[in-house]
Amino acid sequence: MRKLILFLPFLLFIHCKKQPAPPTGLVTEKAMVVSARVEASRIGSEIMEKGGNAFDAMVATEMALAVAYPFAGNLGGGGFMVYRKQNGEIGGLDYREKAPLSAHKDMYLDSLGNVVPDMSTVGATAVGVPGTVAGVIEVHEKFGSLPLSDILTPVIELAKRGVIVTEKQEKRLENYKERFVKVNGDSTKFASNFKAGDTIKYPELAATLQKIMEQGRDGFYKGEVAQKLADFIQEKGGFITEEDLERYEAKWRQPVVFNYKDIKIISMSPPSSGGVTMNQIFKMMEPYKVSRYGHNSAKSIQLFTEASRRAYADRNYFLGDPDFVDIPLDVLLSDAYLTERMADFSFDKATLSSAVSHGEVEIVESSETTHYSIVDASGNAISATTTLNGGYGSKLYATELGFFLNNEMDDFSSKPGVPNMFGLIGAEANSIAAEKRMLSSMTPTIVEKDGELYMVVGTPGGSTIITAVAQTILNVYEFNFSMQDAVNAPRFHHQWLPDVITFEEEGFTEDLLTELKEKGYRIYAGRNRIIGKVDAVRVLSDGKLEGGADKRGDDTAVGF
Repeated sequence: MRKLILFLPFLLFIHCKKQPAPPTGLVTEKAMVVSARVEASRIGSEIMEKGGNAFDAMVATEMALAVAYPFAGNLGGGGFMVYRKQNGEIGGLDYREKAPLSAHKDMYLDSLGNVVPDMSTVGATAVGVPGTVAGVIEVHEKFGSLPLSDILTPVIELAKRGVIVTEKQEKRLENYKERFVKVNGDSTKFASNFKAGDTIKYPELAATLQKIMEQGRDGFYKGEVAQKLADFIQEKGGFITEEDLERYEAKWRQPVVFNYKDIKIISMSPPSSGGVTMNQIFKMMEPYKVSRYGHNSAKSIQLFTEASRRAYADRNYFLGDPDFVDIPLDVLLSDAYLTERMADFSFDKATLSSAVSHGEVEIVESSETTHYSIVDASGNAISATTTLNGGYGSKLYATELGFFLNNEMDDFSSKPGVPNMFGLIGAEANSIAAEKRMLSSMTPTIVEKDGELYMVVGTPGGSTIITAVAQTILNVYEFNFSMQDAVNAPRFHHQWLPDVITFEEEGFTEDLLTELKEKGYRIYAGRNRIIGKVDAVRVLSDGKLEGGADKRGDDTAVGF
């Protein structure tokens, strides 16, 4: 009897531990879209209510973000998508921008071999060949169930009707206004002072979307739109030709798939660095009893930081476009290599980044990207991250066509060993070449548990994307958070170089930071930017869906 009494609390502990956290975000029965703007989430959800699947909803959501969230949603950029069908089949689509045919390794250098300021970041010279339209059309042709007209009509109506400016959008437009005028002149649409509550209409964008609806891929990459786009970019001094546009193709790729304890993680493969880097981080952490350390405790922060430090050192040195570079993935992801990589880790003191180095290859990418997660009533899931690179991309606005163009060429190494505007010092693996895709940190991810769909997750945030996604997954799986709480939780970031841990301003005590400093960690103190804006979905034990829409933005979950 005495043994039984002693054993009861243990049984209760085991039972409690297995109970998943009750939801705190929006819960729906059948389907859900979580994105950066309510208008896009609503259109995607309504497409599924009308009988469309997750792939139809992806097309609608992506295009609606181009209207409602021009800061990062786009026709003039690119992205990555990972999917998992209801039968467990998985895949990934790479619709990342490409370098134009005229591109070459030294295109951003002057006659003395120095990087020309602003040439790869601002205006027409910074623009890579856009991939977004090719991506969504490819998805629709392969997996779509509704006619393209049914999907794009509500998006076109939104562009004509206009989008109401939020307070956050007002601040962004005000912050960027001078740069818009400098690149486009003072007659540009975005020279106006937009206030919260104002409506911005996009008739030119509606006309471009109409062409895509009627002609599919050719409505953007050939004919009138392609001619106008190429002429406009060249008039402004850029490199993209009609041939560049016509040759662009989205590419299906196998995702990176790995197990962490008893969950399976499916994430994007190169030229996204997300899946490989997260795979390394999780595998280096796997031998440790993470949940016992406590959420955002000194020990859990240390372990995550040290795994990230080593993974980012490898990322920055080895990764690039797999169509151009041989990436030793079999070595980088092997148990033997990762065990050796963590061999000098100790909870007693920080490892120096110089001790895990392959040479000076620092990265700080633009954080102005956007992500959306979708689950449909059949259980098909999509995780997609899309970007213009910088906020509003190159700031170049194609007035006649109604959209901003990317400055994605800056994600290449303009000159190996020389930092770009975000401090990125690139390796040879990510040097510029014609038709090559630039390396990215975008990490659209799907998680399975017990062979079933468990989470769909992703975020913007440049080089912080990978750590934000990984921490969100750990928050649910190791620390038993609801999806909404996992997304809201304060985040931290380490990326090997610079050798500092960055913390969001709220949520970390002085005592914790002091403890880490005493172990030799350099802490970035002062006004910090937010780390990511995660949009995620968790499948609950009863099959319902919980949305996690990041409180850091205007992000919203909508479903039915």
